[in-house]
Amino acid sequence: MEYNFRASSDICVKCGKCKQSCTIFNVNQDETTSPRGFVDLLGEVQKENLELSKSTKSIFDTCFLCTNCVSDCPLDLPIDTMIQNIRFKAGLKFGIAWYKRAFFYLLRHRKIMDTLASWGYVFQSCALKINKAKDIATPRFYLPIIKTGRALPFAKKTSFLKKYNEFIPAFKPQKSKTNTKNKVAIFIGCMSNYTYTNTGDSLVKILKKLNIDILIPKKQLCCGAPAYFTGDFKTTEFLIKKNIEYFESFIDDVDYIISPEATCSAMVNHDWDVFLTNLANENKKTPTDKISDEDAKWIERSKKVSSKMILATKYLKDKTNLDEILQKSPKNSDKKKITYHDPCHARKVQGVFKEPRELLQSGYEIKEMSDSNRCCGFGGVTMQSDNYHLSKKAGEPKAKMIDELDVEYVSAECSACRMQLSNALYLSKSKTVFKNPIELIADKID
Repeated sequence: MEYNFRASSDICVKCGKCKQSCTIFNVNQDETTSPRGFVDLLGEVQKENLELSKSTKSIFDTCFLCTNCVSDCPLDLPIDTMIQNIRFKAGLKFGIAWYKRAFFYLLRHRKIMDTLASWGYVFQSCALKINKAKDIATPRFYLPIIKTGRALPFAKKTSFLKKYNEFIPAFKPQKSKTNTKNKVAIFIGCMSNYTYTNTGDSLVKILKKLNIDILIPKKQLCCGAPAYFTGDFKTTEFLIKKNIEYFESFIDDVDYIISPEATCSAMVNHDWDVFLTNLANENKKTPTDKISDEDAKWIERSKKVSSKMILATKYLKDKTNLDEILQKSPKNSDKKKITYHDPCHARKVQGVFKEPRELLQSGYEIKEMSDSNRCCGFGGVTMQSDNYHLSKKAGEPKAKMIDELDVEYVSAECSACRMQLSNALYLSKSKTVFKNPIELIADKID
């Protein structure tokens, strides 16, 4: 079996509503690289009227997977899932670039990644000029793939997962009268683990203030998003199943698994189920067969984990009294101006956008940009390596929006957005600095 691109292509009414907010179409104004263009091409590939060649592969690689088209489509066509599946087919036919395969190998092997991150911290200043104030680094000379003239994250001395004990007990143990355990686990995400470690530090500070037991699972792996969005489904399946098996060892002992990363939480909350369901359908011999008992069990196991995964600001707003604490904080007298960018995987996929703003408004003056919902243009591994010129163009309008507001900070609960917007602001010579909302909130706590 193969993914049914033709079904979506045949029912698409070509209304064009998807084009207005499409990130790549707004960059190059080319009908070919628009959502309905992608859908048409996918249908023709399945009908064998169009060859899946390297040139057609390059077209599908321009999609940012921002999901704007999915939100705007009156028929709810899963265009993002279609793009991910054609990238998988292209990967099988043409292979995946060596540097991507090397990166995904590291995501599967935490110990090797830890070792390389430690080496990176020691030697990175040889190749990178580090600006700690803005939490960015710029290449000192031309580097393969990375090239020059862009701002990048850099490795911190100690990763988040190595910095803390596995269990941090609440200061005052509480006896709950309900079924809640007053204990949460932190799923930190790769970038906040190695580069933007202050996000995790800030989350621990907040949870300590709230007197909540903290579990930091040491064997957690990447959520699988980089491999999934690139089309490396073998790595994706490995990471999903390894994480599920590990999370099951503590899932009943915590109220929630919280993450300060929109992409990671969306991957667990949404994409794990989509991936495993599609995989189960792919494993069927005929379309009319039922999925196997083994595949059905993996889907149910995934649902149990996803039922407890929650984006950090949503948890803090809806499940704790942090709002009350912030409103009483004496640190609120100095209200710096900030603006908020809505990550695609927070607002569009998980419906989270009010919560971070409501928590931030106690201590900051929030100035809304003209289009906070516009994709910043990160786009994933392929976009950042092979199509950086498109990512750069997509980031320019966001940097302009931010600069027009004259704010000290721009915030978003996503390290991918952080990397992209930090680069866009660096290129525009902006004074604005990026901070995760968790960092800004922690700064207002005594």
